[in-house]
Amino acid sequence: MIVVPVADFFIFFLLHTTSITATERKREMERLNSELYIENCYIMQENEKLRKKAQLLNQENQALLSKLKQKLSTTNTPNPNKAPDSNDPDLNLCTNASNKPTSSKPQGA
Repeated sequence: MIVVPVADFFIFFLLHTTSITATERKREMERLNSELYIENCYIMQENEKLRKKAQLLNQENQALLSKLKQKLSTTNTPNPNKAPDSNDPDLNLCTNASNKPTSSKPQGA
């Protein structure tokens, strides 16, 4: 919720209206300032929650990536007694990633 444009208009209106006293203007400015301060506090709290959530997601991603790398490294260890299984998704993932170029242009263009 963005209050700034309304507050700006209201401040302009208050400062240019001659029917209210300076005390009333000051009170209104303090009220607006308090509202904006509270809104800012809520935004900062939400930012902190989102930052913590992003940090946890990043840690989870790092752990999963580490597991995947470990799994792929054990899968890619050559075993002379066993032929590669073409149905193994981890092996296909590894070989596909290294053999295919990553280009968004169509072939022959």
